[in-house]
Amino acid sequence: MAMDKVDGLPVFDVDPYAEALLREPAAYYQALRACGPLVWIPRYGVCASGHISVVEAAFRDWRRFSSARGVGLADFSREPPWRPPSIILEVDPPAHERTRRVMARALSPQAVRALQPRFEQVAARLVEEALAQRELDGVSALAAAFPLEVFGDAVGVAREERHKLLAYGHMVFDALGPDNAVRRAALAEAGEIVPWIAARCAREALSDDGFGAAIHAAAERGEVTPHEASLLVRSLLSAGVDTTVATLANLLHCFATHPAQWQILRGAPELVMAAIDEVLRYASPVHTFCRTSTEAVDFVGFTMPADTKLLCVMGAANRDAARWQDAERFDIRRPSLPHVAFGSGIHVCVGQHVARQEVAALLAALVARVARIELAGEAEWRLGNAVHTLARLPLKLHATEAASLR
Repeated sequence: MAMDKVDGLPVFDVDPYAEALLREPAAYYQALRACGPLVWIPRYGVCASGHISVVEAAFRDWRRFSSARGVGLADFSREPPWRPPSIILEVDPPAHERTRRVMARALSPQAVRALQPRFEQVAARLVEEALAQRELDGVSALAAAFPLEVFGDAVGVAREERHKLLAYGHMVFDALGPDNAVRRAALAEAGEIVPWIAARCAREALSDDGFGAAIHAAAERGEVTPHEASLLVRSLLSAGVDTTVATLANLLHCFATHPAQWQILRGAPELVMAAIDEVLRYASPVHTFCRTSTEAVDFVGFTMPADTKLLCVMGAANRDAARWQDAERFDIRRPSLPHVAFGSGIHVCVGQHVARQEVAALLAALVARVARIELAGEAEWRLGNAVHTLARLPLKLHATEAASLR
């Protein structure tokens, strides 16, 4: 079957969505890369790659590798999506250019910079509260609490029931996988959560000074329709919370399990942004996005048939030794080289500057106040069809001497 599908392509008989691999993917990433730049996975009838150059090439070639047919396993030309597709991620030019322009203006550098004082204030408060606890769950107390508060405010979403943003994020990303237990569990709440999200994206439900209002202002100017404006706000809430929570949780885990790296950062706080990039590379929050070939594609020495899904395994690509020396090692001082944690090409994450500023604010607050981040129990990984992160992270934070005297 595999040889008939893509002649000569190596076959990798694996289930990338098996629970054991979702929890601990490192060995799968290594095996995927070792098979070659492109492999055939017969279980799902898809091609896959964990090589950084191949993933980048696919992301940058939107004409031959489309997002409009879904960035998960489902092909929207063959089966209807579980919700209306994203009009910024699951769409290609020329429609993509119009909606991305609206989103990019709402998330302008000036708008993002204006949020920094608020981010720093909330980060300092949450870290102080965390230090006051004997032990804490790093996911709920910091990684989730911070973006739910500051990003929710930045978009302009009412504070009531914001925890539902997490459930919605799980739905969006887990729906990108197969019809497995993870996907079914996430979508079980769709009947309640999806209408709740839709209502929060309407202009009348949003504050007058957030990203949401800026997007709806574009509708008032005729750049998009009111319905499209609501869908763009939905896109912000789909991707802007879950992935930032994952990044922060993975960051805390990285430094708890690499204490020497924490001491390096404390001694050189100017490395905060470099540390964030290393976390994104080493512990990629989004592990897999898909593209669909629009035609027969001559690609890295093979001919991929038209209408074939390509699993771009970002988690594996970001540990490719072809680009990073000693790639399996977490090292915040390594030379800065481009990774694909935020994607690449025209669909590169439009909100990445907001996410980076959020993570930087919380990390800087930790560096200033925390001498040591220590595991206080076993970390529990959350099963995710597209996002690799933690469900629970027991921690003990040890205050610096200066923080102890406050």
